[in-house]
Amino acid sequence: MSDNLLLMLRALVAVMVMAIGMGSTPADLVELLRRPKLLIRSVVAMYLLVPLLALVLMAVHPVSIAVEVSLLVIAISAGAPLLPKKLMGLDNEAYVFSLVVTSSLLAVVTVPAWLAVLKAAFGGAAVLSSGDVARVVASTVLVPLLLGMVLRWLVPFVNDRLSDLVLRAAGVVLTLLGVVLLGMHWRFLIEAGWSFLLALGLLITGALAIGHWLGGPEDDDRTALAVACATRHLGIAVLVAASLPGPRVMVLVVAYLVVSAVVSVPYLSYRRRRSSRRLERAAA
Repeated sequence: MSDNLLLMLRALVAVMVMAIGMGSTPADLVELLRRPKLLIRSVVAMYLLVPLLALVLMAVHPVSIAVEVSLLVIAISAGAPLLPKKLMGLDNEAYVFSLVVTSSLLAVVTVPAWLAVLKAAFGGAAVLSSGDVARVVASTVLVPLLLGMVLRWLVPFVNDRLSDLVLRAAGVVLTLLGVVLLGMHWRFLIEAGWSFLLALGLLITGALAIGHWLGGPEDDDRTALAVACATRHLGIAVLVAASLPGPRVMVLVVAYLVVSAVVSVPYLSYRRRRSSRRLERAAA
């Protein structure tokens, strides 16, 4: 049952990414290449500073081995295919879309590299190659993204409005599946205790701060990178967790979805209001 739910979670991620492609254009793909300084800051924030933050948190806030491994899995699973769902309403859609593609491609290299560095923490149990990660990125990001873009080009009624509808519907189902999985294995959450929730909340809050700090002078870019740092690639995290023995780490990784929403939604709501006020002033 759990395995079927996890497959459905990954399938829903793919559907949501396809919907993102339905609302995007090929020009959006290369936006970050036109802004190399922002590209470098984005890579450093997502792939270096967030994992290092997780290591620092575990040094100052000791937790159980299962919680430690879960936090590391979350921290190294960079790549943010669901960013546009969270960042609708900002005035930098090209950067957001380009960040989705770039971050997912880089995960092919960075996730196996971090796994090699952290091999001792995982007890040598999690060994994924770049090929393993590449297959996840291809199946949950690249192929659905290209399919969505092709549909937009070929089918007249495929547009931003349809993209938005599919994203919202899939997002609701994704959340429900996550809740069901957590409900099936609630004992693992009880075992993890408040120390896990506190550590996870601190990791997500710190990730938001890192992205906000390195996002540069443009407000919407700072918001996008902050949420990108706090949003991990669920497909990759599930792949890493599945390579570890037992369902415990998998359940704690899925718990990240709930804690992430609790921590990041207030920040994003505030930043959206700020962006809207700025645009209204500019139009006046």
